[in-house]
Amino acid sequence: MTQKLFLLFHIDRDRYALPASDVEVVLPLAQFKQVPGTPPWVAGLFSYGGRHVPVIDISRLSLDKPADVRLSTRLVLVRYAPAGAEPRLLGLVLEKATDTLCCDPQDFLASGLHNEQARYLGPVMRHRDGLLQWITVDALLDADTRALLFPPGHALAGAGEAP
Repeated sequence: MTQKLFLLFHIDRDRYALPASDVEVVLPLAQFKQVPGTPPWVAGLFSYGGRHVPVIDISRLSLDKPADVRLSTRLVLVRYAPAGAEPRLLGLVLEKATDTLCCDPQDFLASGLHNEQARYLGPVMRHRDGLLQWITVDALLDADTRALLFPPGHALAGAGEAP
């Protein structure tokens, strides 16, 4: 039995799990530079280690409701590498992102639902008094949003070089 560590968080009242292997760093919630013309769930840009990192609000992406600002709301920088592309940093605003769980990934089972609008929603597992759903980082952005936030030919992870 192989164990894997997950970062747990909430979207509204539901619980979700993000593989810790995708996480670069968990930070307190910060201010972001707004980016006009982006979808409403793009929270803005964040500067980290000399790089400009796009940030999305998972609650707004999923339910069209901004994440509640509370002490447990975190900015989680993840390694985003769709379809074998070079990894880039992507910021996620996550509510109640303060717990972890170590479990066998095989405990997560297919949900039985196919939601093309939320391809990032993965398998589920029974945990405590409800269900916990796996979030697939590399499926968070559709092709148009990926091209907007990570334009082809720009420096890796938005390094601070002028175009």
